[in-house]
Amino acid sequence: MAEKINFFAERREMVEFQIKRRGIRDPKVLEAMLKVPRHLFVPEQMKELAYGDEPLPIGEGQTISQPYIVAYMTEALKLTGHEKVLEIGTGSGYQTAILAELAREVYTVELIPELSRRAQKVLRELGYQNIHFLIGDGTLGWPEHAPYEAILVSAAPATVPRSLIEQLKENGRLIIPVGTEYQELVLVRKKKDGWEEERLIPVRFVPLVTVH
Repeated sequence: MAEKINFFAERREMVEFQIKRRGIRDPKVLEAMLKVPRHLFVPEQMKELAYGDEPLPIGEGQTISQPYIVAYMTEALKLTGHEKVLEIGTGSGYQTAILAELAREVYTVELIPELSRRAQKVLRELGYQNIHFLIGDGTLGWPEHAPYEAILVSAAPATVPRSLIEQLKENGRLIIPVGTEYQELVLVRKKKDGWEEERLIPVRFVPLVTVH
């Protein structure tokens, strides 16, 4: 059944109706969303739903984010192609692929080994050479490779982890969902003498789990 679906046509429709019409303008983001085969990042039985306007379960209590939210968060980072990016929450690997299309290097951290291994397999089969994987506690970041020009977090802590701000380069950007019952996307900009936060839109993400 799924193999008869024209996935490219579905992807084009997703970009046109879910993403462009909601105000995403960065041509590189739109191009990446059109290129990356989202259906390869979801469970086999959900492939026909891959381009719908909704998050989908990927196992282990985790989800692949709604396409619009992936595009929105990516655009907020204002990537130019030269950045070293840290991603917290590899999940399915879909957001990782979008970042890898737009950044020089992506360092991605996932707490759940099975999800990380699955994502690594898909991303390597797709030919990505600029992604580095770590299985571990995302709240700690990946300090060995800091500082980063941009950080994207795809699970929600109650507050912005100070460790991630510390790993951000001056003038760098961090996009993160924050909150428990009520969540908002927060954009953090690192300054020479601290940082500033901008609250963007309400969202709903799975909680960011820590092991300590």
